[in-house]
Amino acid sequence: MISWRHLNNLPLEKKISMVYEHAAFVMAIRYYNYKINLYLLGQDYIEVFVNHKYASIDRITLLDPHHSRMKFYSDQIKIALPVK
Repeated sequence: MISWRHLNNLPLEKKISMVYEHAAFVMAIRYYNYKINLYLLGQDYIEVFVNHKYASIDRITLLDPHHSRMKFYSDQIKIALPVK
């Protein structure tokens, strides 16, 4: 199983293909100029930032459970974050 630790070391293009091949789509939110797709990769939640203006993926990051975006996710689903 691929983990965020492995995925994080890859270039963006490879991250994109790995997320789409190995992660499960959870939901999407709108956040400023982005549509953020949330995926579950093993036990890690991954955010994919899609810039619609340029029809591109700008970045892929590990979900930060302390970020203000969490309220958008928690309004719709219950996210179980792993204990570290």
